Amino acid sequence: MTIDEELNHLDSLLRRLKIEYEVFFNNPTKRPPNDLEWKALALMRKHSDGGKMNFAQRFRYNEMAQRYAIYSDLWRKKSRIREEGYRRPQDALLSVQGVRAEEHTPQHHQVYGVNSPRAFTIEYSPGESEKEQVERLYNALVAAKKKSGEAVTGNLDSFSTFVKNKSSQIRKQYGCEVVEYSVELQNGQVKLKAKAKS
Repeated sequence: MTIDEELNHLDSLLRRLKIEYEVFFNNPTKRPPNDLEWKALALMRKHSDGGKMNFAQRFRYNEMAQRYAIYSDLWRKKSRIREEGYRRPQDALLSVQGVRAEEHTPQHHQVYGVNSPRAFTIEYSPGESEKEQVERLYNALVAAKKKSGEAVTGNLDSFSTFVKNKSSQIRKQYGCEVVEYSVELQNGQVKLKAKAKS
């Protein structure tokens, strides 16, 4: 096989792998497509140095390797949630994209509807779990908006930038370390609120 043929084969393996994983996550009796993933990984390793490729082939290979890395991360999270049995509203809505909710979160914090004006609260502070905090807040906001029928605008990256900027502004203004964010329902509209936490 030529390099182009092998890249075509890798592309088709990744497409099949994505479909197989979707079937796996929707069917509790199905086994993960490990054989298929092993074949895709073996082919990626074979071309990882890119030595025999021209520029166009290297570009194509990198695009596929990046796509696999994104899929792989998502599948890992989904598998963990599937194994541990977390079933949050935002997991279901985002096809199990998030991370686990805190065990001690009161039940009404996880219900998005008219009866729970304060749907989700999180204390945001800089540190190792900063990314996870933003991801959980984003998932809660998206879930609440979908529940109330509002359009979801922006992605996780733009939301993450917004939270960082807003947090540093509030920290400077109030001299605090922690900023509390809450997703609330006001007059049928979902609102994201931020306040300094002493």
